[in-house]
Amino acid sequence: MKDIKIMGLDLKWFIIIAVVIVVGCVFGAFPTGMVGAFLFLMVFGALLNQIGNVMPIVKTFLGGGAIVCIFGGAALVYWHIIPADVAENCTIFMKDAGFLDFYIAALITGSILGMNRKLLIKAAIRYLPCIIGAVAVALGLVAVFGNLFGMAAGESIAYIGIPIMGGGMGAGAVPISKVFESALGIPSETILSRLVPAVALGNAFAIVCGGLLNRVGQAFPKLTGNGQLVISNDESLKEEHKEIKNKGIENYAVGVVIATAFYALGSLIAALVAKTGLEIHPYAWMIISVAVAKIADVIPEQYEDDAALWYSFVSKNWTAALMLGIGIAYTDMGQIISAFTPTYLILVFVVVIGAVLGSGLIGRLVGFYPIEAAITAGLCMANMGGTGDVAVLMASKRMELMPFAQISSRLGGAFIILMASVLVPIFF
Repeated sequence: MKDIKIMGLDLKWFIIIAVVIVVGCVFGAFPTGMVGAFLFLMVFGALLNQIGNVMPIVKTFLGGGAIVCIFGGAALVYWHIIPADVAENCTIFMKDAGFLDFYIAALITGSILGMNRKLLIKAAIRYLPCIIGAVAVALGLVAVFGNLFGMAAGESIAYIGIPIMGGGMGAGAVPISKVFESALGIPSETILSRLVPAVALGNAFAIVCGGLLNRVGQAFPKLTGNGQLVISNDESLKEEHKEIKNKGIENYAVGVVIATAFYALGSLIAALVAKTGLEIHPYAWMIISVAVAKIADVIPEQYEDDAALWYSFVSKNWTAALMLGIGIAYTDMGQIISAFTPTYLILVFVVVIGAVLGSGLIGRLVGFYPIEAAITAGLCMANMGGTGDVAVLMASKRMELMPFAQISSRLGGAFIILMASVLVPIFF
């Protein structure tokens, strides 16, 4: 027991801090704002992550700590195990205070700027066919299986396939419900109530499949690049795992500024483009701007290293906290439980498996490792947007794939909304 460490702390000190938090919550004296939310998420996220990573079956097949943090957090709220004010504070910290955006900005900027430039160029031009393959097979399979269970093909595609593949809630299910409303004349609230369970369950299955694909890669090493997307014997395209020079406090500060500056740039571009009537998420513009800067080679190497250093720090130290926050703020356990009918579960599972098969097969044809293609272009299309991307990549132990995951969630999600605008009038 003396050798056990959680979050870098000896077990004794970790327990002391956890007890302080629990007692503070019980007596209504726990801090609010960033201090309280960050402390609660860090400590109990680390605890749930540790539990998930040692639990039999869960650690091997279900994604380990990621799945326990997310659904553990959702369960804490659903069964009122934590006080409502603590849950609300964590939700505000995740959403209104922007902790999720802060985290994802670090991952996108650091992972892209830390990539091999030639590899980025080579991968980007092949990625769209993988997304199309994932969508085509997923929607095709749910139509077939929907017919087998007595559901019309159009209904299973519209209410199960499209929302799962649509990029989450805010950037997916909500705008899709508006598309349905204009095409069908049904209130968007009514439609959204049918879309939400599919999105939530699809996200859950995607996380589980992320853990399973990691196991498949371990069993069949030829199918995976262990976090590298492109298959190549060209040494110049191998990922660079160089030691970052001049590590110091100021380097972390530069990394923070670069990551948040690119997020600000993405938000600015999104706002300007929105004036033309075209709504595209700031994440998408951030990905494009970082990728263009990397391809054009305009960022000094030291600054790229600083961004990569900050990304490494955030990924290592804050991921479990973020997972717990996703469970508390974004995962409705009630919606998931209410959708638990055998037929519905099978159809949701079929969509996720279709996304995996379609992206993996097309990925292999265009020169990607099937496991990495299935995780990014498949599961990250089928999950719940940015929060789902983090969960899936953590479950599959491939956080370095975040740029491609975000392409799927943001640009791929926009593609689904456009496709829904075309398909819904045809099917209905």
